[in-house]
Amino acid sequence: MKIIDGENAVLGRLASYVAKEALKGEEVIILNSEKTIITGSRKWINDEFTRKRKMAGSSQKGPKHSRPSHMIVKKVIRGMLPDHRFGTGRDAFKRIKCYEGIPEEFKDKKMVKLEGKEKNKFISVKEISK
Repeated sequence: MKIIDGENAVLGRLASYVAKEALKGEEVIILNSEKTIITGSRKWINDEFTRKRKMAGSSQKGPKHSRPSHMIVKKVIRGMLPDHRFGTGRDAFKRIKCYEGIPEEFKDKKMVKLEGKEKNKFISVKEISK
């Protein structure tokens, strides 16, 4: 079992790492998922998420876009898996758990820290989940 601290981790890199580990058969737990960051223009990212949420909430049928930050992270990881509905992709997706903050049961456990280079343009998942 791998416990990963999501604080200041770039979301795409975190997702690809977690997907690879889950496909290997490893159970992966992500803590502080609201503190992961998405690189890019703050305005563009915010506009894109609000546009997608408005489309899903309108009278049109469309994909549902999650609001809680741990669900946003989990959905990005799901996109990195082969096919989350069948076979190995489904089994790997079941091995992934995301949490906001650090639950009591994981306070004293050793965590893997994934940090990238400091980026000028980024937005945290917590900011877009409002």
